Amino acid sequence: MLRVITEAQSTWMRVRTFVKDQSGATAIEYGLIAAGIAVAIITTVFALGTQIDGFFQNISSSLASG
Repeated sequence: MLRVITEAQSTWMRVRTFVKDQSGATAIEYGLIAAGIAVAIITTVFALGTQIDGFFQNISSSLASG
C-alpha cells in the first residue's frame, strides 16, 4: 500500500514539474517573434523593392553617361 502511495506522489510531482516548466513556451515565443520580424522584412522589401530598383537604375545610368 505504501508503495502505491509513493508511486502516486512521484507521478504527481512529475506532472507538477511538467506543468510548471515553461522552457518550451519560451522557445515558441521566440519563434513567433522571429516569424513576425521575417514577415515585416519581406513586406518592406516588396513594398520598397521597385523604388529601390529605380534608385539604383538612376545611379547606374548616371555613372554610365558620366
